[in-house]
Amino acid sequence: MIALTSPYLWYTTRATGLVTLVLFTLVVSLGTLVANRVGGTAVGRFELNELHRTIAAVACAFLAIHVVTTVIDSYVSTGPLAAVVPFVSSYKRLPVALGTIALDLMLAVWASSLLKARIANASWRFIHWFSWLAFAIAVVHALLAGTDARSGIGLAVVIVCVAVVAGAGAWRFAARPTRAAGRTALSPLGGEPERASRPVPRRSEPTARPAPSADGPQRAAPAFPRRPRPGRSR
Repeated sequence: MIALTSPYLWYTTRATGLVTLVLFTLVVSLGTLVANRVGGTAVGRFELNELHRTIAAVACAFLAIHVVTTVIDSYVSTGPLAAVVPFVSSYKRLPVALGTIALDLMLAVWASSLLKARIANASWRFIHWFSWLAFAIAVVHALLAGTDARSGIGLAVVIVCVAVVAGAGAWRFAARPTRAAGRTALSPLGGEPERASRPVPRRSEPTARPAPSADGPQRAAPAFPRRPRPGRSR
């Protein structure tokens, strides 16, 4: 059984933190492609959507491992409360608090995605902007709290991630498409505009009745001749 002070916990924390930063770089970049409605015949918008969601789920899994290994490692006294409440950790209070704030923002974005069908599109879009702020705070957290992001390969990875997200953000605003009312990037066919654009089916006009003749209304001839009543001659 691995002890709570094993260096493997510390190695896992460092590795999952760096991997989480790379994965969230992909999530934010793919989210920019989805928001700008990029898609063609080779890779459609639906495929980009699903890739964006799948990588986001994997990034949340690595983030959970990063938080759990940090909390259970008894070598540093962070505590489980410091994972969700900022500025309660006795170990590197500010760097750990920045990581907690980034985690809370990511949880808000994740919850809004789960509740997308029940909240307004404007609210969902506003909450999703928190992903950019969470990424920026996570980078500062990695530089202050981590030991690998300050030099060598770790620093190079952080610089590349920042450059990719910065380029995606600049392109997001430069090539921002005109957004239709009531639509979001993840639901390109909104309900109300879709129904409003459909042609209203016309009712079939009733068949015109024949005009009455001058001699008065005429009765239609019976289908079968009438039988004579008994007791009367024809």
